[in-house]
Amino acid sequence: MKIGFIGMGNMAKAIASGFIASRKIQKENIFAFAPNQEKLKKNAGEIGFIPCESILSLADSCDVFIMSCKPYQIEGVLSEIQGRLFGKVLVSVAAGWSYEKFHGILGDNVRVQCIMPNTPAMVGEGVMLFEKENSLNAGELKEIKDLFSSLGIIEELPASLMGIGGAISGCGPAFMDLIIESYADAAVKYGISRQTAYKIVSQTMLGSAKLQLKTEAHPGILKDAVCSPGGTTIRGVDSLEKNGLRGICISSIDAIMKK
Repeated sequence: MKIGFIGMGNMAKAIASGFIASRKIQKENIFAFAPNQEKLKKNAGEIGFIPCESILSLADSCDVFIMSCKPYQIEGVLSEIQGRLFGKVLVSVAAGWSYEKFHGILGDNVRVQCIMPNTPAMVGEGVMLFEKENSLNAGELKEIKDLFSSLGIIEELPASLMGIGGAISGCGPAFMDLIIESYADAAVKYGISRQTAYKIVSQTMLGSAKLQLKTEAHPGILKDAVCSPGGTTIRGVDSLEKNGLRGICISSIDAIMKK
């Protein structure tokens, strides 16, 4: 399989880095095109993919394409290379683009799968949301899922839920980073070095998340297991509840969904 990235922004870099690190795809089989050739070649040197000088040369070099440019650029890109995509596979990671929207432009000549990934894919801990509606054949879908599973977990959602799913998993890393930074600030306030604080907080978040995923226990049960009667943890939980932590988290998603 030869994969061509159309665009090489932060998300594409995370995916390409993850593919190479997982060894599912050899770096010499990963190609990319972006208008900023200087930046593209710099990223190629860091990650290991092959940079292409034109989008047409990219289209001729690959059989699977990852649409990772800005959503507003997609129609222009498709008008340039649509004829060269016939019989090939297009995987889109662009927000706001569904299988139905691509099919309206490409028809049945290009097989399409829309995915919403997130940046933790770079370290193999991402969330890959696959839109259930797609035109891949069974073998292609299995191959694409196997490839992306090297970057994290895969969940299928209908088109109607891809928006909220993407809000949680796609925007969520920024919210988690804010929490990490905030608790690290608290640790620094009481004397722990900045670097050590980040390690402690990040590992605590990672461990807590893995514990929930492995046990599939309700988060409230796991929380209760840490809260001793009259103890320190329940005092902290009480403070978070009084300050509206749950409401703030839900409001952050409301702000995205109302955009």
